[in-house]
Amino acid sequence: MKTAPRTPAPARLPARASLPNEVASYIRELILSGTLRPGENVRLETVAEAQQVSLTPVREAVNILERDGLVTAVPRRGFVVTAISRKDVIDLFWAEGRLAGELAARAAVLIDDEGLERLEAAMRACDDAVARGDAEACGAHGTRFHQIINRAAQSDRLARLLGRIVSQLPDHFYVSIQANVQTAPSQHHDLFRAIADSDPERARHAAEVHMRSHADNVVDLLEQRGLWDDAPA
Repeated sequence: MKTAPRTPAPARLPARASLPNEVASYIRELILSGTLRPGENVRLETVAEAQQVSLTPVREAVNILERDGLVTAVPRRGFVVTAISRKDVIDLFWAEGRLAGELAARAAVLIDDEGLERLEAAMRACDDAVARGDAEACGAHGTRFHQIINRAAQSDRLARLLGRIVSQLPDHFYVSIQANVQTAPSQHHDLFRAIADSDPERARHAAEVHMRSHADNVVDLLEQRGLWDDAPA
């Protein structure tokens, strides 16, 4: 006697493992846009309502931001926005530049022909995006350009450390600075040529110069947003 076929269980939706990071990015944007000012409370319930999530990922998000130094836990007040200075931003990119420089130097020694082809393709795609004024596409291709370098370096721990630093700014900041037509494309070419020539020190220098220009662009962007309007001269 055949048994009746079982009704299949409904498919479970995939868990959003990155949800706390998404919420952290949302709060980070509020802070860096000046919507949340230094000394103000991060109201967890307001964030949860705005992001349509429970309080659990919001609590995890503010813990991430506390580790990044953007908020501080204050007894009986909750989480308070920490002041971020121009020097903080410059220091962030200094650290990013040192790690990116080391990864680029290692990639110059270790990258293979296939990796070079993919690196050049990403660079050319970024050039094309800039030429047609597509900042979002340029940002995506620029990110891929750097990811190819980081993978070619075969140094996962350094790449993870770099990723941790990069995550302290919202993604769209990197879209804006990758699409800067005055700096990013030519700097990508300098970095590509150094890696293609298997010259680790030139690659290191090119990567560090690239990151220093990122710092200048982000400081300008944050000044335009009025982040430091209340700071003493």
